Amino acid sequence: MMKRLNAFFKSLLLIELLQGMAVTGRYLFARKITVQFPEERTPMSPRFRGLHALRRYPNGEERCIACKLCEAVCPAMAIHIDMEERADGTRRTTRYDIDLTKCIFCGFCEESCPVDSIVETRIFDYHGEKRGDLYYTKPMLLAVGDKHEAQIARDRAADAKYR
Repeated sequence: MMKRLNAFFKSLLLIELLQGMAVTGRYLFARKITVQFPEERTPMSPRFRGLHALRRYPNGEERCIACKLCEAVCPAMAIHIDMEERADGTRRTTRYDIDLTKCIFCGFCEESCPVDSIVETRIFDYHGEKRGDLYYTKPMLLAVGDKHEAQIARDRAADAKYR
């Protein structure tokens, strides 16, 4: 009987409402934590996995040896590779495509690559207006790698310290 009476007075005096208003009032005057995204950037881990890139050796030759390990290990089957053998007996890719609409950014392709050719960069602010815009071909991936090679090399060196 006492519990019912207590509950009646709590509801009559709107105790729950006042408790809720107290919580709102505490956060109303607290320091705001919202980040104004395009102008402000939050710190990013060097291990962040974003847009893919194909790397080259310092002499300009592409690193990919067409072993197709990245294609085999990709759980989303987002990577497609065609290759041909050159006159000197080495293999190189003729086609290296990644469909970013399928990709789950797991990083398996990066981990499986024996020559550190395919990497996931820190780039996260890219977009596509059509489905085809997120289908990256070999020249597009090489262009991303060429443009951001300095940052990729710094991230790889920092990551090597933790392994």
